[in-house]
Amino acid sequence: MDDLADLGVIGGSGFYSFLDDPRTVSVDTPFGAPSDDLQIGTVAGRQVAFLARHGQGHRYPPHRINYRANLWALRSVGVRQVLAPCAVGSLRPELTPGTIVVPDQVVDRTSGRPHTVYDEPGPVVHVGFADPYCPRGRAAVLGTPSPQLQVVDRGTLVVINGPRFSSRAESQWHQAAGWAVVGMTGMPEASIARELAMCLTTMCVVTDHDAGVEGEAGVTHAEVMRTFGRSIDALKSWLGEVIGAMPPPQDDATADCSCRRALDGLQLPFALP
Repeated sequence: MDDLADLGVIGGSGFYSFLDDPRTVSVDTPFGAPSDDLQIGTVAGRQVAFLARHGQGHRYPPHRINYRANLWALRSVGVRQVLAPCAVGSLRPELTPGTIVVPDQVVDRTSGRPHTVYDEPGPVVHVGFADPYCPRGRAAVLGTPSPQLQVVDRGTLVVINGPRFSSRAESQWHQAAGWAVVGMTGMPEASIARELAMCLTTMCVVTDHDAGVEGEAGVTHAEVMRTFGRSIDALKSWLGEVIGAMPPPQDDATADCSCRRALDGLQLPFALP
């Protein structure tokens, strides 16, 4: 498939409206269909491919998302840089609802999800993942101020399986470990992007304090959706500015970063799109 976009956004269906003149592109992958068709349009002079992580209507729960197909589909239309906003719970009192955390580390507590594109017989592919997120993407995000959003640098995102929320004991365990936020979709999204030599940057939108943080009550789905809804307009506006600040594709092709160089020297069992 001819390259159609150089930058991808994986997010909720509320992001559709931030694309200029979007067109629908259907992509098939070796791992089945992605969560939805790609929507490709222009933002800040960049060709951007948007993919609804949960599909339109939020029909796929976190553990049923086809993360492999989603990333493969984006790569197949030319995407090499991915911005991945997601909703999370806060594990720290100071990270209040509406805050944006740009994590630099991740802990994977998910299970039962296909975690690699390299699971067929053939050369074993071990990909480095010490620093999960793109340093250039993080720099662009953190270098783009927002008058409406508090953007926090660094922190560990712990990813749970869902779709249930954490028990109070689990939340206190995560907090005691020093982790910052908890979500359900960050993995294997980030590690599969690395396996495909794609740069991925996650922006965590805090929707609530997790149960167990300073005596907070249990989290409800309605609360999460209300907070995310209040943040969506400011988030879309800021995301458009972030896209304009991302490295241009000509720089991306020769970037000396761990993401784009992740497969250097490795023998792959198949060609990537």
